[in-house]
Order: sequence, then structure tokens, then C-alpha cells
Amino acid sequence: MWFPIDLHCHSTASDGGHSPSELVQLAHQNGLKYLALTDHDTCAGLDEARQAAAEQGIELINGIELSSIWANCGIHVVGLGMDPDHPSMQQAQAQQKQARIKRSEQIDQALQQRGMTGVLERARQFGASDALGRPHFAQAMVQLGYVDTEVEAFNRYLGSGKVGDIRCHWPSLATVIGWIKESGGVAVLAHPLKYDLNWRRLRLMLNDFVAAGGGAIEVSYGGENPHRIIDLVRIAREHGLKMSVGSDFHRSEFHWSQLGKYPPIKGDFDPVWQEWGIELEAG
Repeated sequence: MWFPIDLHCHSTASDGGHSPSELVQLAHQNGLKYLALTDHDTCAGLDEARQAAAEQGIELINGIELSSIWANCGIHVVGLGMDPDHPSMQQAQAQQKQARIKRSEQIDQALQQRGMTGVLERARQFGASDALGRPHFAQAMVQLGYVDTEVEAFNRYLGSGKVGDIRCHWPSLATVIGWIKESGGVAVLAHPLKYDLNWRRLRLMLNDFVAAGGGAIEVSYGGENPHRIIDLVRIAREHGLKMSVGSDFHRSEFHWSQLGKYPPIKGDFDPVWQEWGIELEAG
């Protein structure tokens, strides 16, 4: 099953390659009827996206993707349907902004210790200082000739467990779920099989996720193995979680993740979008 909805994507407000309005235009071209803009740790792109969505006849759902820590593992939680002006969401963005600044400085220090100088200054050409992410560092490293491709930058220096994977400044999983819930949103576990957790640890994490108020899990997302979708649907049902879908789209040149594209869903499906009265037929 595929639905004309994408509940996980990024714009230039964080580390995406398209402006919010360009992203909405692309969503229209790709046949989407509903879209959630979920930039990393910021709601800065929502106003522009909302205006563009009204012009294109697309319903925009407020979104954000918050970084957190669980058992020393970096976990991303998507917030959907929250009020970006609520004090809790304002607090979330302010705290994450400071965390990103400190994290960027530490990533740069770690890279300097390996002979790579000037990366932070170059990364700031691709994103605001308070919104820098590892993809901005990867772009800078390519431009400066330290690696040949952004994929190499992640594989050698920035990916999970590598020297540039700095996590110490992120809040706890329970904290970010609280921010989302308090601001009227649904907390969704993003891309659950990207955390290098085995099935046992994933279930333990989901127990804590549910206990803290988490409400949904992405069961299909860009780049995931289609054969594992049925396992994710089963785990969602075991934990009483609603199910979400999203491409995790960043940039058009990333062929493995295109807006509105994710593996077909297998198994009984309990969609999170029914929380907002949205009824969709599978394509």
C-alpha cells in the first residue's frame, strides 16, 4: 500500500536542499495531498511551507524532528500536529539550537585533530550556525578535498559511532516526547531500524518510548528494506502504536530517498493521520 502522504521531510530550514516552498511544489508534482515538514530541531520553515501548500491545494501538517538520547544511542523523534508557538515547543527549539551550536564546535574540534581544518567555517556556507547538521559538515569536507563524496564523509568520520557523531548535548528521549505532547502533537519514532539496535534493544527502547508518551512509529520510510516493513508493522501493533510513513527526503540528488517515495506497506495498518480526521485510500 502507498498513500499520497509524506510525514517526514526536510528543507533548507535545516539540512535539506530545497526551500520550504520548493519542497511543497515538488510534493504537488509527485501527487501528494498531505505533507509534514519535519526539519531538524526547528519549525522555522513552517510559515513559508504553509503559504505554498495553500496555493498548491496541499494540506500541511506541522512537524519537527527532534534529536534525543536513549541508553547512549542517538534517537530521532518526529513531532506531528503540534503547535509551534506553544511554550514547550519554543523551549524545545531554543534548547536544541544551543545544543547544535556546541555540537558543531565539538565536531569541528574532532576533525581538526585528524588534520581537517576550516570545516566549520565552510559548513556555515551551507546552513545557519545554529542549525548546522552533519550533512553540512559532509558538504564542507567534500569542497575542501578531505573526502571525495558525502557518503565517504559519513562512512569514515560522521556516521554512527564515528568521531564526528557527537551526542552528548541532546536531551533524553522522554524530554523530547514531553515537549511534543505538551504542545499538542504526536511523538513518532523516526526510522527505527537506522539506530544499529538489535530487535531486543529496539523493543526495550519502544517500551520506554511508550511509557514516556510516544504515540506512533514510522513503519515505512525512504531507503528501508521493503522486506522488513511487515516486521515493523507487527512491532507497532505489539506496542499499541499508530503507524506513520515518510520519505525522510533531504535533496533530489539523493536517489535513495525521493519525496513521497517509501516502500509499500505490508500487514494491517493503523495510520497516525486518522488522529487529524484524514482518511486516505491506498494507491
